[in-house]
Amino acid sequence: MKNIKNFNLEELKDEIEGLGEKKYRAEQIFKWIYVDKVKDFDEMTNLSIELRNKLKEKYTMCNFKIIRKQESSDGTEKYLFDVLDGNAIETVLMEYHHGKTICVSSQIGCKMGCKFCASTGIKFGRNLEAGEIVEQILAVEQDIQENISNIVFMGIGEPFDNYDNVMKAIRIINNQKGLNIGARHISVSTSGLVPKIYDFANEDLQCTLSISLHATNDQKRSSMMPVNNMYNLEQLMQACKDYIAKTNKRISFEYALAKDNNDNLEDAKALVKLLKGMLCHVNLIPINKIENGKYIKSTNENIIKFRDYLNENGIVATIRRELGSDIDAACGQLRRKNLKDQEE
Repeated sequence: MKNIKNFNLEELKDEIEGLGEKKYRAEQIFKWIYVDKVKDFDEMTNLSIELRNKLKEKYTMCNFKIIRKQESSDGTEKYLFDVLDGNAIETVLMEYHHGKTICVSSQIGCKMGCKFCASTGIKFGRNLEAGEIVEQILAVEQDIQENISNIVFMGIGEPFDNYDNVMKAIRIINNQKGLNIGARHISVSTSGLVPKIYDFANEDLQCTLSISLHATNDQKRSSMMPVNNMYNLEQLMQACKDYIAKTNKRISFEYALAKDNNDNLEDAKALVKLLKGMLCHVNLIPINKIENGKYIKSTNENIIKFRDYLNENGIVATIRRELGSDIDAACGQLRRKNLKDQEE
């Protein structure tokens, strides 16, 4: 059976027409799913019983089940969802002054192998379908009985390694007749898949592009992020400059500060040199310690000094607020724990 949430509105119109129904029925179904947030075709009461039965025969609503849920003292909530095929993914809900933000996963596992990420070491499963990405938002909204205002693609997986499904999910999320979350409230992160940065520049989307940078030279970045062996810093920086030139949009560079690794003044100077003149913002991240990981969080003093140096030298930098520090904060940790429990 097909997941009905995999279709954007135009595709859904074609599907419904294929069932011998008028296309406007698709807009009714779209509203039931994304505005009214029903979980069953039988709840779509302005559709005929005959159409509801057709839908039940051919489509699934793909309603995720919550396996585990962790709640932090700061309001952060972390979900481990059963994606209905024996796999599990993580989704994180965060509370900010500007509203509720959800961090969604784009893959079951990740191929990138970043050394500071809790997803590393867990076997890659598969790409998430567009509807499975969107369902994370719906499942959280249904659980908390509130609407989400901001989406970040920074959960498990490399979004640009599942490019087509992520782009489709963004357009479903952004549709004014559906969830209607503005593109400016959607951020997509990549570890640096250069060809996809060029593709993203051509999408004509107002989403924010975030680049996981984390180091200022190839040797150090490759040791932290194997993707750098495929697309080095020179290639990545050129793609970023070309992206800014084409879109006139600011890029957010993610920089996770690890003690005695990339957090000293020399690193800050090198970062200023690397980014000078670019329309950008640096998001400094106190790194999460993960099981068997070699990186530990930089000291608060070093983090503040690093930020201040960047700001004093023309690079806008902020420190990401630490959320969920009293639960399994780093992406992949809750899934890793669940897999361990299954083995025991």
